[in-house]
Amino acid sequence: MDHVLYSDGNAKRISWLIQTNDSSVDQSREHADIYRDKISNMQSKYVALHIGLFWGIGIFAIRNGDHVKIKLDDKTMFEQMTDGLKIKDEFIRNRVRFIGQLIAQRKLKIEFELISHSDNLVNKLFDAKEIKTKNG
Repeated sequence: MDHVLYSDGNAKRISWLIQTNDSSVDQSREHADIYRDKISNMQSKYVALHIGLFWGIGIFAIRNGDHVKIKLDDKTMFEQMTDGLKIKDEFIRNRVRFIGQLIAQRKLKIEFELISHSDNLVNKLFDAKEIKTKNG
């Protein structure tokens, strides 16, 4: 089966959206206390990707051997995931390792695509949740 995974995060929240054929599932969550306001936006983007992929497998939306196109809206993150761009941040290196383990264990066929921030569908969800949270 083919899926498209979008994700994003900041110091307070992470969000992801998985599209499969004509359906989609999404989640937006506050960071756990150990991460909230303690990690950078880039680190949070990796947490969102890792947890989104793990969650997608956990709810059986993504199954062994499936094809997953991961759409990233950050050029550095894209280059780190596709071109082996050196990662100095140990936290991010660990997330990349965990993501790689999930991919290998589940024999997923992964394709990365660099997109603009405005084309990241999860940002609409992410921004809506932020507005709702701020306005009650």
